[in-house]
Amino acid sequence: MTAVDQARVGAAARLGSEAEALSVARELAAEFAVGAAERDRDRRLPHAEIDRLSQSGLLALTVPARFGGLDARPGLLAEVVSILAAADASIAQIPHSHFVYLNLVRLSAREPLQERIFTEVLGGGRVANAQSERGGKTVADISTRLSSGGSTSRFVLDGEKFYCTGSLFADTLAVLARAESTDGTLPAGDYVAFIPADSPGVEIVDDWDAVGQRTTGSGTVRFSGVDVGIDDLVERAPATSAPTGYGAFAQLLHVAIDVGIARGALREASEFVRTKSRPWFEAGVERAVDDPLVVQRFGELEVDVAAAEATLAAAGRRVDEVTGGAHPTAARGAVAEASIAVATAKAVADRVATPVASALFEVSGTRSAAAGAGLDRYWRDARTHTLHDPVRWKYQHIGRWVLRGEEPPLHGVI
Repeated sequence: MTAVDQARVGAAARLGSEAEALSVARELAAEFAVGAAERDRDRRLPHAEIDRLSQSGLLALTVPARFGGLDARPGLLAEVVSILAAADASIAQIPHSHFVYLNLVRLSAREPLQERIFTEVLGGGRVANAQSERGGKTVADISTRLSSGGSTSRFVLDGEKFYCTGSLFADTLAVLARAESTDGTLPAGDYVAFIPADSPGVEIVDDWDAVGQRTTGSGTVRFSGVDVGIDDLVERAPATSAPTGYGAFAQLLHVAIDVGIARGALREASEFVRTKSRPWFEAGVERAVDDPLVVQRFGELEVDVAAAEATLAAAGRRVDEVTGGAHPTAARGAVAEASIAVATAKAVADRVATPVASALFEVSGTRSAAAGAGLDRYWRDARTHTLHDPVRWKYQHIGRWVLRGEEPPLHGVI
């Protein structure tokens, strides 16, 4: 951790209730909305905004109570993420993996690592992922390796990752790597190494250039001979191959981002029509807001967004039921139901986010297409984020559940 990071970490607020968390989220969202279009246009990374997010205490919402945190339920966190996404989808996306890997620490890490990570996060520390890779046959292929050289306590990390969302803002990187146990010092399998982002041998590259979510810092991270201690490692399988709700939790936050984008787009469209749009001459009205066809379309869009929000909230309640508590696992059937509820919410959000972000222009008129307005960011953000994992597979799992009572697989992505 750099000297600047050390000075920042330790300055975070402690949130004492769900109501306070939601109030802070709304306050920050109002701040982040100012300048969001310019940050997107210029690809100006939101370092100051992410510092504000850290200092607010929101990034510590899920720290367990025994470590001094609020231990917020997933449904509340999803609502917070959705509020932030309505203002700036990139800012909402940056801490996604932060919360997912805090959940992994809660579920599977040994006590010393839990103590270290949760204490840092309570002070404002940030975790980012280094999980996915390019070049493999599928996204599940992992070429990043942990090797020991015969040691039973120190290991070496080598590899290259991409889609490392939030890495440019991180204090700690959660790196997915594979140990093949050729010398028997570490059981073979997939591990997540929690290492300082400024460790020797770590190179974080600012090369993210997607059409949307342009300021998430989701580029390349390279690891060359990075030293990792045994206490920095968490075995991944216990969280992803047992009924822990790990996948449902992660997917719920993705849904929250999509739903937030839809709400933000509709809110922006409403403001634009009220303040800038001209009525179509055939409507015979003085204001665009009095055009009955525009009114009709806004009514339809509000129903769509409200339905997505309600489905997200319902899914959140199901995930709440299988997350937390004294035991890390829940009944397999309850976890399956939570996963199906989240998959349903994701399918609804997918049907809503991109179409509403496109309809923004339909209801706002030609003026809204001006490049200077920056309204295209909602569609670009929605189109980019909804690609994260294919919704067509959500329908498969939902259909198998409905027709055959077949539970969705335990692989951490549903």
